[in-house]
Amino acid sequence: MPEAARSISVSGLCFDSRKARPSAVFAAFAGEKADGRQYARQAMERGCVAVISDMEPLEGFEGVWLRVEHGRKALGLMACRLYAEVLGEVRLTGITGTNGKTTTCYLADSVLRQAGFKTALIGTIEYRVVDKVYPAPNTTPEIVTICEIVEELFGLGGTHLSLEMSSHALQLCRVWGLSVHTAAFTNLTQDHLDHHITMENYFAAKAELFRGQGAPPPRFAVLNADDAWARRIPSNAETEVIWYSPSGQAGDGRRLRAHDVKSSFDGLRFRVEWEGAHYTIRSPLLARVNVANLLAAFGAGLTYGLSPGVIVQGLESCLAVPGRFERIDEGQPFLTVVDYAHTDDALRNTLSSARELNPGRIITVFGCGGDRDRKKRPLMGQAAGELSDYVVLTSDNPRGEEALDIMNDALVGLRRTDTPHLCEPDRERAIRRAIEEAGPRDLIVIAGKGHERFQEIKGVKLPFDDRETARRILRSFGYRKEARP
Repeated sequence: MPEAARSISVSGLCFDSRKARPSAVFAAFAGEKADGRQYARQAMERGCVAVISDMEPLEGFEGVWLRVEHGRKALGLMACRLYAEVLGEVRLTGITGTNGKTTTCYLADSVLRQAGFKTALIGTIEYRVVDKVYPAPNTTPEIVTICEIVEELFGLGGTHLSLEMSSHALQLCRVWGLSVHTAAFTNLTQDHLDHHITMENYFAAKAELFRGQGAPPPRFAVLNADDAWARRIPSNAETEVIWYSPSGQAGDGRRLRAHDVKSSFDGLRFRVEWEGAHYTIRSPLLARVNVANLLAAFGAGLTYGLSPGVIVQGLESCLAVPGRFERIDEGQPFLTVVDYAHTDDALRNTLSSARELNPGRIITVFGCGGDRDRKKRPLMGQAAGELSDYVVLTSDNPRGEEALDIMNDALVGLRRTDTPHLCEPDRERAIRRAIEEAGPRDLIVIAGKGHERFQEIKGVKLPFDDRETARRILRSFGYRKEARP
């Protein structure tokens, strides 16, 4: 350590030079689009007392530069020490997996609130601290942001934080040093291979949550017994495991099991078996895939010593999760839902759940994201064709690619089926065509973007919300929610 650093008094941490303040340490990371070292001088001018980085300073830098082996690990340990008092008072539930993280996070938070706790939530859709809501630039933010949220929560009398743990965050060590009370695993299917390259790498990143990153392993693990990858989660003597089985499979260990699942346009109803007792859940959430999410949240509630009765009330009070099989109701005689499904497995699960609602026909609107794993595009096209009665292939977030090129990749899989389909690159017109096609008791699934309020085209995020677009088009046809008898 440089001699000048030994007498430095530190009162804060930051990784964004625009938020730099006196007596703070600035963390300079190599990002995908920018080199944090470029902003080190600006951070120092704003009062930072030192820079911490795993890279050498750029030429001309003046000030204290702390070179470490791993920047984010060092930042995590510093953050956990600086915020040790509040971190010791707030219990963390970390939820990872490919599909279901967001819904499970909302459900777990609903259970904790039902139990009377003041809570915070960090995830893909939003960051929420008690009743305050903030936009979510990342599913899992940098540890400084997490610690600031914990501090705010503690200041408001809060005690529990539920957060989605993305594979990117775990691999990059964004949450290094955090002690997790309960870790939940939903499932693992092909996604993010543009980043992780192989499924083994992808799984290894997820599994880090259960090993503990710079902290002891979680006190509890809640694992999906029906998922083959979950059964490979590393075990250790410090972690108590609760398994859950949406299919109702019996097995070793403590296990939550679902029985007599009924899925309808009104939601889900099923029985949960736990340690010889049975509890009935009536959830307004649509789609059978949510049985797994409800069970995972049930298990998380148990890890905090909550009674099954309170847990059931908390689950049933979660009326909807934005963009997750979310009903768009303007009084039309057919069901319209918006779902975030953006992988072939997620799309299959969503459409299979839609089929179980026994609609007249399933009409699917979907596209594939640009600058992402191309291999999943034909798989998504095939999934849509096999499980739909009519498909409208459109644009999603093309980002830096041409929308038609992306659609052609998906069309390869769609054409492996004989399902009638239409190609319409304009997403709003595609949604309109689906609504024009729908008849009484049909079900329209608008898949891919879910809660997102933008469409990213050539580096520009243009305002676009599938939910608001569908509502506006439905109203243009004369439908009104209040008109429903």
